[in-house]
Amino acid sequence: MANPDPFAAIADPNRRFLLEELRRSPRTVNELSEGLPISRPAVSQHLRALLDSNLVSVTSAGTKRIYAINAKGFDRLNLWLDQFWS
Repeated sequence: MANPDPFAAIADPNRRFLLEELRRSPRTVNELSEGLPISRPAVSQHLRALLDSNLVSVTSAGTKRIYAINAKGFDRLNLWLDQFWS
């Protein structure tokens, strides 16, 4: 699925929580799953949706995958929202 709708990705409250946590600092799936009442595999699925929407990025550090906010991925959201303020 190429470039899914970022608005659909952020519609889920768990994904918004993940974005808020990643805004504070890059984190692993295990670190992110500590604050949610869902399983680690479910967190991974939510992160996949955010990755597919280009809202987060992932890097490898040894055996860990570290997720971070992809600021450029929010450009599409910002462009759409900005039309209401100009």
